[in-house]
Amino acid sequence: MTAWNAEQGADFRGPLDVTRAATAVVDAQDTVIGWSPAAQRLLGHRPQDIVGRPLSTFLSPGPVPPALPLPPEFRGNEIRVARHRDGHELIVAIAVCALPGDGPAARVLVATELKDLQLWESRLALLHGLATQSPVGLGIYDDDLRLTWCNTAFEREIGQPFAEFQGRRADELYSEGKFVTKGHPPTLEAVMRHVLDTGEPFLDLHFQGKPPSDPETVHLWSCAYYRLQDADGRVIGVCEDAFDISDRYKAQRRLALLVEAGRGIGTALDVRVTAEKITEVAVPEFAHTVTVDLAQAVLEGEVPATSGAAATSLVRVARCSDGETGHEKPGRRPPPPDPVVNEHVDYPPGSPQHRSLSSGGLVLDGSDLVVPLRAGNNTLGLVTFTRDGIGSATFDNGEVALADELVARTAVSIDNARRFTRERTASLALQRQLLPQHVPEQSAVELAHRYLPTDDVTGVGGDWFDVIPLSGTRVGLVVGDVVGHGLQAAATMGRLRTTVRAFAQMDMDPVELLSRLDDLVAQSAEEQRSELGTPDGTYADVTTGATCLYAVYDPVSRRCVMARAGHLPPAVVAADGRPTFPDLPAGPPLGLGGLPFESMEIELPVGSLLALFTDGLVEARDRDIDHGLDTLARVLSDRHASLEELCDRAVAELLPSGSTADDTALLLVRTRELDTSQVTEWELPPEPVAVGRARDLATQQLHQWGLEELTFATELVVSELVTNAVRYAEGPVQVRLIRDRTLLCEVADRGHTSPHLRHSGDEDEGGRGLFIVAQLVQRWGTRYTRSGKTIWTEQAFPASG
Repeated sequence: MTAWNAEQGADFRGPLDVTRAATAVVDAQDTVIGWSPAAQRLLGHRPQDIVGRPLSTFLSPGPVPPALPLPPEFRGNEIRVARHRDGHELIVAIAVCALPGDGPAARVLVATELKDLQLWESRLALLHGLATQSPVGLGIYDDDLRLTWCNTAFEREIGQPFAEFQGRRADELYSEGKFVTKGHPPTLEAVMRHVLDTGEPFLDLHFQGKPPSDPETVHLWSCAYYRLQDADGRVIGVCEDAFDISDRYKAQRRLALLVEAGRGIGTALDVRVTAEKITEVAVPEFAHTVTVDLAQAVLEGEVPATSGAAATSLVRVARCSDGETGHEKPGRRPPPPDPVVNEHVDYPPGSPQHRSLSSGGLVLDGSDLVVPLRAGNNTLGLVTFTRDGIGSATFDNGEVALADELVARTAVSIDNARRFTRERTASLALQRQLLPQHVPEQSAVELAHRYLPTDDVTGVGGDWFDVIPLSGTRVGLVVGDVVGHGLQAAATMGRLRTTVRAFAQMDMDPVELLSRLDDLVAQSAEEQRSELGTPDGTYADVTTGATCLYAVYDPVSRRCVMARAGHLPPAVVAADGRPTFPDLPAGPPLGLGGLPFESMEIELPVGSLLALFTDGLVEARDRDIDHGLDTLARVLSDRHASLEELCDRAVAELLPSGSTADDTALLLVRTRELDTSQVTEWELPPEPVAVGRARDLATQQLHQWGLEELTFATELVVSELVTNAVRYAEGPVQVRLIRDRTLLCEVADRGHTSPHLRHSGDEDEGGRGLFIVAQLVQRWGTRYTRSGKTIWTEQAFPASG
């Protein structure tokens, strides 16, 4: 035992102590001359019955071997057989003490039943174990709350012999001690005083402090406090049980950090958000400051081209310190100045970060732990953990392993986010190629549009819209929908959009354009059957099932011709705000083949609104399509709202959550009309004299418009085109000049043969006129009508000033 104060009620007297064991006094002739009450209780003989009788009356004459060996401190005592008054025998341990005096001395026999001796021995061993072998620190404080006894484990925690701290109060034994758990008095002395006064124990209180045996490290103990009373109920002090659970607490904290990391790290496909998450997880529980530096290439979605400190350009993307999150403690040194987030970081040679980049491994340097973010053989960046007064100032092996695990998880997530960044960048580039990002201003219409793909990851889908400038200031309007979502549907959409644009610029009318497009889609589907077919007959067909609506608006005639292939009809809102959905023949979806398309021509007065859209805007799982169409019509009926406002309102009311189960495209068009002063037209007879007349009329009109500089080129163009019409066609010749963003010259006849550029030989008398025309104008072309064809040209206006 280390220490014990018997006055506080401790009792280590054994069962052979005369104050508690059975005693008998015998004289020199072994006659009983004294008998104690304990002896009567043990053997049943009353004093008056046994005094004066020989010792052999109740005790065997010689010792017997014990059933169990005696401990060393009891060797020399005798084990005998004793007879009870009722006749049964019992084994007793006998100690003999001689009485002082001359001559043959009387003796005192002290006896106890052997089983009591063995029980006392086991209790003594138990107490000895608690005092020397127990890992639980035991301390006993008196009623003045001063330490009066402790066991060896308690001594080990303090790091001093008991004699050097005996009599101290609990709060004097620990540096910076505090309770972690709540709901009790704030200090050790207050807790003990409460236990002493009320008798209410406290169990499993978590106390944190720095013991004298390890003043640099914060330990955590699980403590219990309960009151001590003697047999008479007198309060003699408080017992403290304390078990160091620092290692268990660290393990639990590490597990909690990993759990939190699993919940937080990698939930967003964003490199910076992922980097910020590890700093939030690790501060302040694991480190005082955490910084994340990434290679510049990673932020751009790429892998660093080379490894090594000299070749890696790092950018600080995240930093968190407990001083910045409200955990700064008085007396703590401020963190060193760091580059701010989004700035480049240069680490000098010899620094832990430089060494980590050079070696590709983690570096522990005092209170700094640098762990590389690695994906395969590539170093994406670094995470630096810095300790400052949090638990141990340095990182132990378990904490280094934990940091390595945290960074490994973060590296996987950052690499996934990097790949996503690269794929999204590529997808957005694809989208920019597939969809018009900037629709040029048109004289024919005012425009606004919205595009909402279902696939938020790639940002592209199978829906599309387009606005195509056509000859004669006309404009082609397209909206389409490819079955499916994502990149595959987007690639198919891109092919269809390119095809539609090519056909439209050939001045095909809507029916012919959709028929040609239908043939190509059907042909593409057939090619897929042959290329992608499998033994079970399945194939990946991503083109059939596409729908399309194509419309051509002419601002001169204010007429709009439209046709659709399985697509929803457009919404038309008159200038007075009245919405309608024209009964446009549906036509089959693209790719079915063999079924005809029909067009409809309607007049759109100036200020009319035309809305082209895909079904993702008006269809939803929780509403009927008619409800969506009614909502769209109501939104578009506001005559005073701008087109941009109408787009925003339509999306807000029809897609309130901001997302859709299907790709969505919306194109709003408000019609315009060319002023009569911008257009002049003449009809001439199919005679040679018409050529000169056409030149004169064109020249006069150019002078009226102030475009004299274009007279020479325009005369040549008109002469050549009218000459060809008179020579090769029949019926009257129509000449039209349009002053818009360019000067347009059109010559129409009833022929259906289009002229072609050709190189004339030295002896050819003709064939050079159209070649000359092509050199004088920006563009030229042919469009066919029901009554014939029109050859058109465009010339740029002279530079002003």
